[in-house]
Amino acid sequence: MDRRQLADFLRTRRERITPSDVGLPAGRRRRTPGLRREEVAQLAFISTEYYTRLEQARGPRPSREVLAGLSRALRLSDVERDHLHHLAGAPPGPPPGPSREVRPSLLALLHRLPQAAAIVLSATYEVLAWNDLAAALMEDFSALPRRDRNLVRRAFLAPRPDGRRLYGVSDVDEFSASAVRNLRATAGRYPDDPEVTGLIRELLDGSEEFARLWAAHDVCAAPTLCKIFRHPVVGPVSVNCDVLDISDRDQQVVIYTADPGTPSENALRLLSVVGTQRMDAPL
Repeated sequence: MDRRQLADFLRTRRERITPSDVGLPAGRRRRTPGLRREEVAQLAFISTEYYTRLEQARGPRPSREVLAGLSRALRLSDVERDHLHHLAGAPPGPPPGPSREVRPSLLALLHRLPQAAAIVLSATYEVLAWNDLAAALMEDFSALPRRDRNLVRRAFLAPRPDGRRLYGVSDVDEFSASAVRNLRATAGRYPDDPEVTGLIRELLDGSEEFARLWAAHDVCAAPTLCKIFRHPVVGPVSVNCDVLDISDRDQQVVIYTADPGTPSENALRLLSVVGTQRMDAPL
């Protein structure tokens, strides 16, 4: 355990986070940049005295539970989490839950695909990133709270006032069954992650269809190579669906493209121009 390096690392991570980043009031007479020590301790569920000793290079070796709490409280990236473990003399094990950190190169890739709708999915089917065409084809994910960006939750639990389920995709039943199988495998990889277990519990309680599929204990699924989106403005859009696995993050890049020279290609071109504007809305 490198106490001095650990102390410096914790202090620099603490100073870069503002109270608003973690939902705390800024208050007045704040003399230190970032969070106070007692605020980090509160977020990590440890005592202020113990955390202070860690920052003063006087603390004992923290347990894995304490390191996990500090990682969450300080909003560490996957690389930073691993570094924290090494400084504490406790080499990191498997991540406690699915990664939500999208590599900058993948974010750049999404926006270099102007004629394709593309999203990045976590292992729990949360939409982590998207390009403008994906927002136009599916919905404006930036306008949604994080929990509503989950495609499995939307497929099984979302209300359907317009009669459409999951953007009106033609293979919604196949997607649902595939998603349950993949989520079953995700639960096996992250058995202690509260978000994974909470999502599954919510789906079991709220959807008889999900409960029936979950009870089958299937963990494999064949990919769907093409599907049709029934868009409320431009009508049906037939697309090819290609999935790129990002194994080190346990994520997927899903890319939707239309065959050249087809009405669906024209529809995607139109959507790329109008974006998320509603052309059918009254003036």
